[in-house]
Amino acid sequence: MRIDELEGRMRAFETALDPSVLPGVWMVTRLDGRNFTRLTKETYPFEAPFDHRFHEYMLQTAEHLMAACGLKVAYAYVQSDEISLLFGPDEDGFGRRLRKLLSVLSGEASARFSLLLGGVAVFDCRIAQLPSAEIVVDYFRWRGEDARRNALNAHCYWLLRGLGRDAGAADAALRGLSVAGKNELLFENGINFNDLPGWQKRGSGLYWETYERPGVNPVTGEQVTARRRRIRRDLELPVKDAYAAFLRGRMTPNEEAAAR
Repeated sequence: MRIDELEGRMRAFETALDPSVLPGVWMVTRLDGRNFTRLTKETYPFEAPFDHRFHEYMLQTAEHLMAACGLKVAYAYVQSDEISLLFGPDEDGFGRRLRKLLSVLSGEASARFSLLLGGVAVFDCRIAQLPSAEIVVDYFRWRGEDARRNALNAHCYWLLRGLGRDAGAADAALRGLSVAGKNELLFENGINFNDLPGWQKRGSGLYWETYERPGVNPVTGEQVTARRRRIRRDLELPVKDAYAAFLRGRMTPNEEAAAR
């Protein structure tokens, strides 16, 4: 059998189950740290319930995915050990093939975070195909509510651990406790949940912005203004309807109108 015939025969086994993201839809890739509970609580001495250094690593990893993977990211959202990336309907990187998007993004995230950490860290990846801008808004509001719930639980759990409860007793004390009850528990011990940093309660957003930078034309010596792009971090995301409006601002004008 000639080598080209062999290659064609073998290639079919690689591509037989090689679906692509549907054309004309938004997609969100969500990357989650694998076994990060053990990594952050046992392997490395990160502070609980939230650690500024860990958060910085997550932000830098998200920035790497936005700037260095050859894909157009409209918005990135970071909370805890997860990163969600929004891609517009016009993103056609890797032919929108799922296996390429999943493998490249998880590999890039794992490599970047590992370099920052100085040890091995792994992210898995999944893709959601979202047919409208309205559902895109709903997706990120969902992740924001998840961040708030996790932050409240984490602060309560580690408060109880600091008061001498073991893991089992802390879990038992929080089981069935209402949101109001958890807020009261924190308040009674000197913590007002509403006053905690926004990045802990609601996560952080990253997106591209255009800015102007003064310069000099090297040929004429004339003073000029150059327009550049950079990634902006937003560590105090708005809430409720204001967040929905903020998210629409990260989309194209046509999709913004559709989401209203």
